[in-house]
Amino acid sequence: MAQLTLDRQGNIGIIRFSNPPQGYMDGETEGELEVALTEVEGDPEIRVVVLTGADEDVFIRHYDVGVLYERSKAMAARGLTFDPARPVPESLIHKCYRRIEAMGKPFIAAINGSAMGGGFELALACDIRIVKDGPYDLGLPEVNLGILPGAGGTQRLTRLVGKAKALELMLLGRTVSPREALELGLASFCVEGDVLEEALEVASLLASRSPRAISHIKDLIQGIDDRPVEDGFARERTLFCDLMVDERGLEEMGKMAAGKRDIRDPALARFKRN
Repeated sequence: MAQLTLDRQGNIGIIRFSNPPQGYMDGETEGELEVALTEVEGDPEIRVVVLTGADEDVFIRHYDVGVLYERSKAMAARGLTFDPARPVPESLIHKCYRRIEAMGKPFIAAINGSAMGGGFELALACDIRIVKDGPYDLGLPEVNLGILPGAGGTQRLTRLVGKAKALELMLLGRTVSPREALELGLASFCVEGDVLEEALEVASLLASRSPRAISHIKDLIQGIDDRPVEDGFARERTLFCDLMVDERGLEEMGKMAAGKRDIRDPALARFKRN
């Protein structure tokens, strides 16, 4: 049975996860996510992607520990040892999360319930996170099982909240509530109602923007840790000029120069954080 569906609403792609009764991620989820990402990437009509859980109160609970346990036993039986001097190659889950970051289209995680471990790592790979308020657990508590976040969580969480808070959360294996996630800057919005509805409003706003400008901004920010500072400034200058001569940029700047609009978009007032 499929665990993932991809639907379209105008220029927005909606990926929904469902794996009842627990909502775990496993190898099948990874394969279906890869297929969905390929479809999204190859469809120029899709400008924004929203990821959410199809089942009530769960985004993706976490990776199936039973699956991890079987893999662990198989590796231990083979006598495998590991050393950072011999890096382990990326598996499918790592490639999928990096594709989300690298793709020119923005990804929004509409977190409709609990999201821990691999599920929360997926949300961290997205560009914007919106959480539903409620008694939900968010975070990376893998240390409680004697392991650590293995799908980019140590790196992405630290870049978002800093070393001290990342160490506190991951060493203690502590999860946070949606409200605390907002306070820590892990989420852009915390909503009491339908989180998917809120995410679709944000997605609609992004879809109305210049796709080229959105892609360039994402490229500059998501790639900031992979290039020297001066290279980042040089890339920014170049992409700025690329948009200056782009048809959409000329059109929008022309409207403002003619007094037909303001650089501030009234639609943004809806999304200001309190």
